[in-house]
Amino acid sequence: MKKGIRETEAEWKQRPERTVGIDLGDRFSRYCVLNGEGEVMEEGQVRTNEAGFRRHWEGEPRQRMVIETGTHSPWISRLLQSFGHPVIVANARKLRAISQNESKNDRQDAEMLARLGYCDPKLLAPIRHRSAERQRDLNLLRARDTLVRARTMLINATRGLVKSAGGRLPAAASDYFVVRVSAAVPPELEAATQPLLHQIAALTAEIRGLDQAIEKLVERYPEIAILRTVPGVGPVIAAAYVLTLDGVDAVQRSRSVGAFLGLRPRQSQSGNSDPQHNISKTGNVYLRRLLVQAAHYTLGRFGPDSALRRWGLKLAAGGKRAKQRAVVAVARKLAVLLHHLWRTGQHYRNFPQDAASAVALQSTVASSSSRVVQSGTNQVGRRRLSPDSSSPDSLRPVH
Repeated sequence: MKKGIRETEAEWKQRPERTVGIDLGDRFSRYCVLNGEGEVMEEGQVRTNEAGFRRHWEGEPRQRMVIETGTHSPWISRLLQSFGHPVIVANARKLRAISQNESKNDRQDAEMLARLGYCDPKLLAPIRHRSAERQRDLNLLRARDTLVRARTMLINATRGLVKSAGGRLPAAASDYFVVRVSAAVPPELEAATQPLLHQIAALTAEIRGLDQAIEKLVERYPEIAILRTVPGVGPVIAAAYVLTLDGVDAVQRSRSVGAFLGLRPRQSQSGNSDPQHNISKTGNVYLRRLLVQAAHYTLGRFGPDSALRRWGLKLAAGGKRAKQRAVVAVARKLAVLLHHLWRTGQHYRNFPQDAASAVALQSTVASSSSRVVQSGTNQVGRRRLSPDSSSPDSLRPVH
């Protein structure tokens, strides 16, 4: 749970004079207002734009506002907070009372949000949206992801056109696809493939421009440099991790990041029944996909030797299903590891136990040396010379 949410729990224990539930829509949003006794006092709809929300709630007495996560929830939550209203953003994936309601409609959804916010806001599994600045930086990553997927689609389409004519294009990295395959396209397919190749080249140039902008994010978020010390974690993955979690306090413990990103198995334990399930796949889809890509690199032939790689390869032994489970397990380990490095400020070590053993050995040697020096000092302090100092035996201790 985020720090800002914990700070408002004291306010949640107090019943507000007014609670407003807003079911956000693309053009219009329905709202329901409850009084201090939990009775409906007003219902209606408002246009989903800044002017509409200003007319209804700017300058109004302080009210508890409850909305669901969605496309419009980030900017609407910031707008309502600027009016002085406390805003609770409910996790839509956790509100089965709304999504599985047999009488589901916008009016009912707004009233249900208001009643849950009035009774116990914890039932809403509230989240906190990131700041507008971080949202803009995160949009760079999302725009890049869109361009990369579009380029992949065009590359696959080009290969499919050539393959359907009995040809085959050579293997090539996406960044150099046009340079490598242009000469291998059959002449009879140039009219069909040239527009695709031109678009691929244009997308590659745009992606490189976004890569340069993402590289500069480390100037505003220095923790990105720490996360990039992990093999397989480049500027895109490190920036996505920092901007998605929106602070190291997103979770109370590093071990909770796996569940936060949907990389732990679902649970449906009841009595003696505790079946195994696949991962829950909650949380941010894009970051989870990036962590899985990093896990593939770690377990692949180019991944450097490390304790994490050895652990993952042991899990992968046993067939295709074992390899799939190992990739997810390594992705979960990476998520926990990155949060730990972020929280402590430490750099990644391939074999942390060996480093810890070396530090312990140095500490032991230093301690032993200190004891030897101290022991010698004590012996000299206890030793006294006999009166006959001319004889070597005179240097023996006098008891």
